[in-house]
Amino acid sequence: VKTTFIEVTSQVSPKVPCRVFFKNEYEQPSGSFKLRGLGYLIEKSLEKARALGKAKVHVFSSSGGNAGLGAAFAAQFHGTPCTVVLPTTSKPIVIQKLESLNAQVVIAGNHWGEADAHLKDVIAQLDSETYPVYCHPFDDQLIWEGHGTLIEEIVESDLSQKELQSLKGVVCCVGGGGLFNGVIDGLTRCAERLSPEIAVLAVETIQAPTFTTAIAEGKVVHLASVPTLATSLASPYISAQSLEHYNAQRFKITVEAIDDVEAIRGMVDYHAEFDRIVEPACGASLSSVYNRVDLLEKAFGKLGKEDIIVVVVCGGSSTTPQSFKDFKKLLE
Repeated sequence: VKTTFIEVTSQVSPKVPCRVFFKNEYEQPSGSFKLRGLGYLIEKSLEKARALGKAKVHVFSSSGGNAGLGAAFAAQFHGTPCTVVLPTTSKPIVIQKLESLNAQVVIAGNHWGEADAHLKDVIAQLDSETYPVYCHPFDDQLIWEGHGTLIEEIVESDLSQKELQSLKGVVCCVGGGGLFNGVIDGLTRCAERLSPEIAVLAVETIQAPTFTTAIAEGKVVHLASVPTLATSLASPYISAQSLEHYNAQRFKITVEAIDDVEAIRGMVDYHAEFDRIVEPACGASLSSVYNRVDLLEKAFGKLGKEDIIVVVVCGGSSTTPQSFKDFKKLLE
């Protein structure tokens, strides 16, 4: 679904030296940007199943959060059954939402890795008539292509040609790297219409440092634990493609890790302006225009008042009004 794109320059920190726009991905029917990528993956997989003459198709996801909701929404849209395997740590609100989308919910494993392993066992035991569509939460080329459409929308219809030349960069949060890879994919597809100087700021939390660890080690590292309050960023590893993009630097890429508390402050500051609850994961990118404005100069250099930065407001469904209050108390 095409989401709104709004100028918010007067509603961010007065320390921000440039124009700021939000791409409001919380407007997706599933609650986050994940529907773009998961929807595209499922659509393409169903086309393939039809071409192979497979009538019995079943969608499988192992995400305890927004990717599972994206997969379930897309499966329901296409009239295809869907099973989502969740770890025991999953929030009741997510289970309720999945069931409201007619997904079969199975609880297995203590974290996403164990839930995913269980899901693969389930798929391995299917009868030969069932055509399984396996939906990884973030590590799939089709997912990145789907996420990249948000950049295409900005370039093709949200900004004028003159404004595109002033577009200095895009800010997104990063966990496993699906959104980040999509942003790079979209910028690559639209490169002819953009300034060659365009840059990307990817923000993760110190408590889930998958990207910064991979950069430091020069390889993808599987973390033993990711105890972050920004649960949607709690992937145990970054995708190999994300590290490749970073090393290639086709666009200038800056990866910054901030504390969970700073991500929560970004979420709270955003709520104070827009009266909308998003997840701490989303607060990580929002912090760049509220409480961690220093990140902008690190990523984009000296910015003038006509320069434009876009922040992807990725959304997310796991923060209830009560958990928002609990997060807010942490800042007191």
